[in-house]
Amino acid sequence: MDILAKRIKQLRDEKKKENSKYTQEYVANLIGIARVTYTAYENGTKIPPADAINKIAEIFSTTTDYILGRTDNPKQSIPYSHEDFNQLSEINKLLNEYQIDDIGFFDIEKWKNMSRKDIEHLRRTFELLTNKNNKTNKGG
Repeated sequence: MDILAKRIKQLRDEKKKENSKYTQEYVANLIGIARVTYTAYENGTKIPPADAINKIAEIFSTTTDYILGRTDNPKQSIPYSHEDFNQLSEINKLLNEYQIDDIGFFDIEKWKNMSRKDIEHLRRTFELLTNKNNKTNKGG
């Protein structure tokens, strides 16, 4: 189970200890989705879209950074640096150039049009951001 699934399940379980109404169905209704969809989020078989992650963070009084595993502190957000924004900007430029939107990002067919150089550039940029965030989470 990935970190996102573990965290939202853990947050709901903790909240349910305080108030028994916090079932999967209750939380799904608060988000505005079907219970089976929310269950898939907790099981890690489906990744919630950004708006659902934001609502989940609100419901459980935590940060999206905590839910996404960027920090181990439920009340702390990790700011992106100027360098991170530059790297994210480069990623956006390439994705726009190849007309890959946030939904198409996970569609491998869209990536077939990209040059090997551009794919490698994206991979290295993601790796840099991921490694930096992992070091930040561990206090290094």
